[in-house]
Amino acid sequence: MSAPRQSLESEKRSAEFIAAAEGSSVPAIRKTSSQNHRRLEPRHVHLLAIGGTIGTAVFLGVGSALTAGGPLSLLIGFTFWSSVGWAVNEGQAEMVCELPIESSFIRFAGRYVDESVGIALGYTYTVGWIALVCFEIVSFGIILSFWTGALSNWAKGVLVTALLLAYAVLNLWNVKWFGEAEFWSSLGKVVLITGLIIMTFIVMVGGNPKHWAFGFTYWKNPGAMAEYISTGSLGRFQGLLQCLITAGYTIGGPDVLSLAAGEAKNPRKTMPFAFKSVMFRLVGIFILGALTVGIIVPYNNPRLLHAIASGAYGAAASPYVVGMQLLDIPVLPHIVNAGILTSVFSAGNGFVYCSSRSLHGLAVDGHAHRIFLYKNRNGVPIFAVLLVLLLGALAFMQLNQGANTVLNWFINIVTAAQTVAWACMALTHIQWAKAMKVQGFSRDNLIYKSRIQPWGAYYALVCCCLLLLINGYTVFLKGYWSYETFIFSYIMIPFFLVIFAVHKLVKRTKWHRLADIDLVGEIAEIEAYEAELAAEAKLRLSEEFEPSNPKDDEERAAESASPVEQPKSPSGSTRMMRRLGKRLDKAGFILY
Repeated sequence: MSAPRQSLESEKRSAEFIAAAEGSSVPAIRKTSSQNHRRLEPRHVHLLAIGGTIGTAVFLGVGSALTAGGPLSLLIGFTFWSSVGWAVNEGQAEMVCELPIESSFIRFAGRYVDESVGIALGYTYTVGWIALVCFEIVSFGIILSFWTGALSNWAKGVLVTALLLAYAVLNLWNVKWFGEAEFWSSLGKVVLITGLIIMTFIVMVGGNPKHWAFGFTYWKNPGAMAEYISTGSLGRFQGLLQCLITAGYTIGGPDVLSLAAGEAKNPRKTMPFAFKSVMFRLVGIFILGALTVGIIVPYNNPRLLHAIASGAYGAAASPYVVGMQLLDIPVLPHIVNAGILTSVFSAGNGFVYCSSRSLHGLAVDGHAHRIFLYKNRNGVPIFAVLLVLLLGALAFMQLNQGANTVLNWFINIVTAAQTVAWACMALTHIQWAKAMKVQGFSRDNLIYKSRIQPWGAYYALVCCCLLLLINGYTVFLKGYWSYETFIFSYIMIPFFLVIFAVHKLVKRTKWHRLADIDLVGEIAEIEAYEAELAAEAKLRLSEEFEPSNPKDDEERAAESASPVEQPKSPSGSTRMMRRLGKRLDKAGFILY
């Protein structure tokens, strides 16, 4: 059933193209309002896929996980959760590449599963990513303190204000500004983490001032797995759980790419490559990063333990820096701290983008106030961005509670919100794949076909539900009760369920029947946009390479010399468009 659909739509597109070129009454293909502001270039999207979510946790958070679980537990935890992230990513890739619309995964949940699920997901994700904005702002001050020492409350207030203003400049005017900022900062983050990984493998074979080829020494002494809270096998298992929880808020990405698809140029060409590159980020940054951290420093190193326990500033708590200090390698702490500072600013900028677009997506489907629908002339939902920045001022809480305390609150909220989002994304893909089968569409004709779907979605859904349950499990252990930890670890679950239940009761929504799910809505709009891109590209090629017609040149010269406006004859480019349209029609041209 899928192949005939493509054929019919291809014929329709070619007919409209030819008619437009020949001046027929059939209207020319035009960009619709949602296609007018696709300003993210392929290079922006590709770097966003690789480095967009690399923030504080990649450089600092892994240190606390290492001390809790040891190098083997850290590697297992990050590898396991990377596999979950890959499964979610592959499901999103199939759906988004087929239909790259604004706020895609949030709107997909409402379209393919249940309208109430889409609303609950949208608000849960928005709140979680606003918490991430606050997390990165608070982290920025902690990292800056590596050079300045402890910041006064006045200095913290000025810093929060300055960061919010900087995010406003990058996000309020033109999405291309956001894209450029993320491109260069993501490139810097990738270079930094790649450099640290390469340097680790160099020093472990003896390329260090001590000429000590230590290899995997720290996996033997003090050992591969640490005991956390309890002793023995139970303690090692709890250490593994802690590493898994850390991976839960460190590893991200499929959601960011899904949101960017709505503003990417030529998304059906750009997004497949971007989604494929996520695997390189998961393996090259998160898994290899976890491996190198366990190589460079022992989990029981007193300097690392003291830095984490005392809330040491910036790179002082980075396991990479502590490891290099053990090897008497100078200067590195300052280089790493500068890189981390850039990463934190970039991550905060990306989270402002994500949370504002999710809020705008809710408004598009009528689930948020219509003021958040408004876009400026460059396509930026400015009121959605302004609300996110306003709520980002919650970072001022650190003035009363202390930066590290507030940071832990935000970490727990983010972990729960991201896990809820991933679970919903997996559930959405399950429903979408079932609807494809029921309605007779073949996955073989998808623009992006994953090898692990639809079973990967079931795997991701189960794993996400398990992580939600264990996120704050330590509060149930004797002597570890903390109402703050309990609330911030689990509040996003009832938050999601309450919104879902209230909307379902009020609107009386029903779980979508597979046969009734709309799988082709808005595809015509995307294909019309692609047809216009193809026409523009062919026209540019014709203008650059087609020899000019001497008669046309004489006519243009006569028109320019005459003071009286002459009737214009068909230009060479118009004739070229006609010929191209006929060739496309004969070839049955399909853009993708």
